[in-house]
Amino acid sequence: MIRKGMRLYSILFGACPKCHQESMYVNKNPYALSEVIKMNESCSHCKTKYEIEPSFFYGSMYVSYAVAVAFAVTTFVVSYSIFNSSLITAFIAIIIALIGLMPIIMRLSRNIWINFFMSYDKELAKNGAVKKDLVKK
Repeated sequence: MIRKGMRLYSILFGACPKCHQESMYVNKNPYALSEVIKMNESCSHCKTKYEIEPSFFYGSMYVSYAVAVAFAVTTFVVSYSIFNSSLITAFIAIIIALIGLMPIIMRLSRNIWINFFMSYDKELAKNGAVKKDLVKK
């Protein structure tokens, strides 16, 4: 079962990697193509800034390649082995799957990339950044 507090939760649902309380994206629907990569600047709950440095998410392109290859291999195995399609048909299925899943691949790769550098914090999840700052003073 995938639940808040697990890194996989943040990766699959696009939740804030620190508190898992809100979506990192302006629009949760990845198929709203004009907003597919528009992100909030920071989490409204814990105030975590998502873009750690300028051009931070350029690194997610490498992750995107790996995720796309995984989807392509899966599509090939399903179409060629299970449906007994020809190589040409399997290739066409891969192209269609990658085009159809591109918004999901883009978001998934960003989610994986940011979760390499940030991890869940129980205190931020419970109290948020405002209350945590008051405790420190």
